[in-house]
Amino acid sequence: MTQLNRTKKHIVTSLHNLTAELQDALKEKYPYGFTDAMMRVDKPNGDFFYAVPFDTDEVAYLVKIDVKIDDNSAEEDEKDYYDDELKGADDIQEDGGSSSDDGGDADDDISI
Repeated sequence: MTQLNRTKKHIVTSLHNLTAELQDALKEKYPYGFTDAMMRVDKPNGDFFYAVPFDTDEVAYLVKIDVKIDDNSAEEDEKDYYDDELKGADDIQEDGGSSSDDGGDADDDISI
């Protein structure tokens, strides 16, 4: 009995380039998403992409997944969100921290 030395084809492709049937099979394999199976693939020119492995009987796919990377620094985020609040705190400090309108003693308002 002879055995065939069959090796699978190895194909790197985008999720969008898979047929509808293969996309459905991929979703069945990863019902909770790709996060746990995703790997970063570094290319020789310094670029990279994220992909998940997916095997069929004939082909071993490495399916590229589009990932949006947030490249904003934390300082820029804080500046955008808290800029108005910090100005308000500065205004209170400039007023001397007094909440009374006349700036006088509260005992002056009491008549006996």
